[in-house]
Amino acid sequence: MSVVAKKAKRLLRGVLLMSALTAAVAQAAPRDLIIDTDPGADDVVALLFALASPEELKVRAITTVAGNVRLDKTSRNARLAREWAGREDVPVYAGAPKPLLRTPIYAANIHGEEGLPGIPVHEPKKGLAQGNAVQYLIDTLSKAEPHSITIAMLGPQTNLALALIQAPEIVNGIKEVVVMGGAHFNGGNITPVAEFNLFADPQAAEVVLKSGVKLTYLPLDVTHKVLTSEARLKQIAALNNNAGKLVVDILNAYVKADMEHYGLPGGPVHDASVIAYLLKPELFSGRQVNMVVDSREGPTFGQTVADWYNTLEQPANVTWIDSGDAQGFFDLLSSRLARLK
Repeated sequence: MSVVAKKAKRLLRGVLLMSALTAAVAQAAPRDLIIDTDPGADDVVALLFALASPEELKVRAITTVAGNVRLDKTSRNARLAREWAGREDVPVYAGAPKPLLRTPIYAANIHGEEGLPGIPVHEPKKGLAQGNAVQYLIDTLSKAEPHSITIAMLGPQTNLALALIQAPEIVNGIKEVVVMGGAHFNGGNITPVAEFNLFADPQAAEVVLKSGVKLTYLPLDVTHKVLTSEARLKQIAALNNNAGKLVVDILNAYVKADMEHYGLPGGPVHDASVIAYLLKPELFSGRQVNMVVDSREGPTFGQTVADWYNTLEQPANVTWIDSGDAQGFFDLLSSRLARLK
């Protein structure tokens, strides 16, 4: 082998090694994440899940919105979750107290008057961060590196919609928006066709959809396949820590309504599926589809229409997740809750 060939070979090895190291660093770097949420029982489980996973998820802030209960209660419950996780370093910003256009609705029949069934609530020691969630989103995303921050959207999409209306250029800072919301094959949970988060503010969901941001939806189609069971709740209880006890107490109270209404053998933990997807996407599968949101008054208000078979031959604008590994989800949730006190 000539001297030139040997040098070229060494150079190639160096390039390959640097590429491998760069890929490994990128893979190891935690995902920059903002969690937008309306806690809510399953939201609190999702927050504990995320806050217990700092190696993969760098939670920059929690932003709250009215949804399952009023804004003052969702903001308190987010701060409770932060306190229980021992993560008072994560700021909580309160956001929109009502939807863009529609009359506010709440889900106290499912989540209880305080938004946390099955457990007592108290005023957390640490308060809210100064400022509004919408302004926080605008300030943070406008300064972010291009396509660098993921938003986990666990409630109505009002905060992000307001931010996009005021400063549409912030879309450049968003890597992906992962939404718990919508329904197609499953049918709705607030009307025969609409899922609660979309029904609570369909106009906001339309704003986010039309912004062109990368969107992944985890709808009822998948969350109603990832269900609790006696064995899975015992698995969490066996952690013998406060976080496990809280989650079991919350879920034992929360899942009853869905089990009775749908005749399910267990209950869904809707919002926690978003965190599992961010941590371990291989647990889930779906496809890219064209989706529209129906914001017209009438029986289909809030419906998400996912063109699963590309009947209309329109460009795909959403990754629609339709199935997940239920036991894999609960194993992952248990392993992360085990890290907390």
